[in-house]
Amino acid sequence: MKQPKFYVTTPIYYVNDVPHIGHAYTTILGDVLARYHRLLGVPTFFLTGTDEHGQKVQRAAEAAGISPKEQADRTVVRFQELWRRLGITNDDFIRTTEPRHVKVVQAILQDLYDRDEIYRADYDGWYCVPCERFFTEKDLNDGTCPECRRSLERIRESNYFFRMSRYQDWLVEYIQAHPRFILPESRRNETLGFLRKKLNDLCVSRPKSRLAWGIELPFDRDFVTYVWFDALVNYISAPGYLSDEERFRAWWPASYHLIGKDILTTHTVYWPTMLKAMGLPMPETVFAHGWWLVGESKMSKSVGNVVNPMEFIERYGVDAFRYFLMAEMTLGQDAAFTEESFVRRCNADLANDIGNLLSRVLKLINSHLGGQTPAPGPEGEEETALRDAVMAAAVAMEEAVEGMRLDAGLAAVQNAVREANRYLEKKQPWFMAKQGDRAGLETTLYAAGETLRIVSGLLYPVMPGKMAELRAALGLPAGEPSITDLKRWGCLESGRRVAAEGRPLFPRIQTEKTEAQPPVSGLTPASAEGVALIEYADFQKVELRTARVLTAERVAGADKLLRLEVDSGDGRRQIVAGIAQHYRPEDLPGRLIVIVANLKPARIRGVESRGMLLAASCEGALKLVTVDGDMPPGSTVR
Repeated sequence: MKQPKFYVTTPIYYVNDVPHIGHAYTTILGDVLARYHRLLGVPTFFLTGTDEHGQKVQRAAEAAGISPKEQADRTVVRFQELWRRLGITNDDFIRTTEPRHVKVVQAILQDLYDRDEIYRADYDGWYCVPCERFFTEKDLNDGTCPECRRSLERIRESNYFFRMSRYQDWLVEYIQAHPRFILPESRRNETLGFLRKKLNDLCVSRPKSRLAWGIELPFDRDFVTYVWFDALVNYISAPGYLSDEERFRAWWPASYHLIGKDILTTHTVYWPTMLKAMGLPMPETVFAHGWWLVGESKMSKSVGNVVNPMEFIERYGVDAFRYFLMAEMTLGQDAAFTEESFVRRCNADLANDIGNLLSRVLKLINSHLGGQTPAPGPEGEEETALRDAVMAAAVAMEEAVEGMRLDAGLAAVQNAVREANRYLEKKQPWFMAKQGDRAGLETTLYAAGETLRIVSGLLYPVMPGKMAELRAALGLPAGEPSITDLKRWGCLESGRRVAAEGRPLFPRIQTEKTEAQPPVSGLTPASAEGVALIEYADFQKVELRTARVLTAERVAGADKLLRLEVDSGDGRRQIVAGIAQHYRPEDLPGRLIVIVANLKPARIRGVESRGMLLAASCEGALKLVTVDGDMPPGSTVR
């Protein structure tokens, strides 16, 4: 059933430092969800922004020798520039220093104070500056912060407190009655576990004598507002609470608050009790995703293992970066980030699968059909199977968005792309062209092109730039795809002119070979008599890849040589191989073999050979080296 509206938020990010991959991930996730809902025709509001008050910002400013406002102004542009580079389509960007936000925070505070929801009392306890939170003695973890494990400061002072404890029983009942309020379920259980302990009232002020940078309390000018009470209000101040009630009612409650699991308590305990005291509805879902890890460690500026998204997109491109983040993490779980895993996934999913399929289709249409999309012929068994796989992917993608399982949806789309590549290998349209089977050629290339049309739409919210290029290459109209057309097979118009085959849509990422690994302690390398040992670094120079044989024929005047054309994942190449006495040319097309891809070109009997295939021989018999199961051409052999 179509939703009446979709309102998604990210956390607002501290301006005490530059954005990192954690910020980028949550914001890309919000953007992908917003784009999908817009394609579905759902009115959508996507909010992000920056949290510009508090002790961390003040201390960062002091360290830089500037004012806190200057610190915020300098840092906020880094977030805004990164979102621009990442193609983020937020509808609003809120800064907590803006007057529209400050007015709402002060109005809420005054109202709660007038209704005795806020009171003044003395406090003696422990305070964590990085988390900007107070902790009682029983909360401590060996004298350190139970959240970030850093040292605490002892503070004795008078402050103002929100009567959060009076809402504890209500909150437990609400969470239990609304299973989708906190997702995934593990975070729901974590919050309920936290609420088994007595809930304290929430300190909502800081004396100016200790912290001057914040929103002043409207009822006591000697205090500023606690940064979390200030920051959480952005979710309602941006859509118009107390300033544009009609607009606010149109968007609130939020469909999703997207957060990292490290700020779970503030969003699932502080925020709902604040809203309850204000008399406002609860957000529909608070979704806490996992952390990006390096090895088994969380990315951390203090450890020095943070990925800078700006540097990464400069090297590998925006769309590949967006795709990897969405495909690699299962929402709710942690995920490991390594450059090796990034390159492996992008080469396999993007270069070998999607890019290869587009390259094949464009080349064949341009070479044999005058560069125009063909008309479909009667559908056979293979076309039906391909259509079913693509339609299943469209359904899976929509279900994945609704169920917050984007990685599963993307996997289903990639499966459809691989089915299309297998379909081409089975139908072999290049042979149809040679044999003059124009009807078969047109039907085959239409089915492959129609697959690309639907896939480009399903992946558009994740890779809008590259999918726009793909759609343009197919001659499709500019602009966002129609979601209804993505659920129907046969909407690709015949007669449209496709682009000439040019630079690959997703060029394979070439990386420097890793250095030789040291031998395992206690082991002595063995050698066989007469076999020369090589260093690991020597072996690393050899690039082994899978390749699909496209054509094979005998080399004139040579009894042992065959000339093969193969698809090696980065285009077609010609290889001359001495296997004519063991394989007939007609038996080879379609086979997946292993080749040395980085061998210097050589001329054999006047025929250029770019690479060498691998074969095993014993007592006069020779067999081609293959891989276990089906793999796309260009896959790395390790």
